[in-house]
Amino acid sequence: MENPSFDTIDRQIVHVLTIEPRASFRTIADVVGVSDQTAARRYRRLRESAGLRVLGVVRGYRLGWVDWLVRLQTMPGSADAIAEALARRHDTRWIRLFSGGTEIVCVLQARTAEQRNSLFLRGLPGSRRIVQISAHANLHTFSPVAWVGIANALSRAQLAKLGAAPAPRHVPGSEIVSLRPGDDLLLAELARDGRASNAELAAATHWHESTVRRRIDELYHDGVLYFDVDLGDVAVGVGVSAMLWLSVEPARLDEVGRALAGHAQIPFVAAMTGPNNLVASAVFGDTQQLYEYLTGPLAALAGVRSVETAPIIGTIKRTGSLGLL
Repeated sequence: MENPSFDTIDRQIVHVLTIEPRASFRTIADVVGVSDQTAARRYRRLRESAGLRVLGVVRGYRLGWVDWLVRLQTMPGSADAIAEALARRHDTRWIRLFSGGTEIVCVLQARTAEQRNSLFLRGLPGSRRIVQISAHANLHTFSPVAWVGIANALSRAQLAKLGAAPAPRHVPGSEIVSLRPGDDLLLAELARDGRASNAELAAATHWHESTVRRRIDELYHDGVLYFDVDLGDVAVGVGVSAMLWLSVEPARLDEVGRALAGHAQIPFVAAMTGPNNLVASAVFGDTQQLYEYLTGPLAALAGVRSVETAPIIGTIKRTGSLGLL
């Protein structure tokens, strides 16, 4: 899956950003081997022509929030309007159209049970154009933040210049973190542009730049905040994308999830509630590659009982790597 217009320098810049998302253009230039001006110009071009974005993303579970993957079956001709209405909600993270344009899949990040219920019990069911709703809680995300499909261009010497990224301090099962006054505004700005300067963030939050810098570091090391890189499908040669709903033997759920997270075709995979206990997003150059994956690497995994393949036909709202959770 390669796009000739997305050259080696472009790929290396993107790889740098997956490791150090807020790296200065001087740092990017030093690692890639170009001038500061070239690094800045390339980055701006990638934003404009390839949809490159660096996004600040909240790990909701660290705050006691729950991510819900919601599947909506709609009446023919209704999906676009419903998806657009969902996109205007602040609590939806990405929205895509599937299965001939009558199915919508979106992610809702619910801070409270009341917020969840307001959508599931009082919001969506009232629409006569929605004929079926299913909601699945995200139990565990396996996929790495830096998807191997876009983090594969730097040499060992170049990686050494960046050094190892600091690991967040949180561990599974650790105590819930609470946000402080002003954090919501800071996180909202980083969700819009994860590379916003400290000066821009200070102006938005009315904090000092040193406070902004310190608070970003604290949120990152507490596991609340991470930075993701988003690229348009065309830039990385994606011609076909699909969501895979898998039913996996419980004893092999962790094993299969970890294996899928290491596949170059899988930017996102997570364990979910419901009859299909594992969901993954998959990207390919064409339908032949999709077939070869389904009958090859995926079929070789022990414990997979069944697979439902749902082609993605449109994106209404995207946050995260390739528009995924």
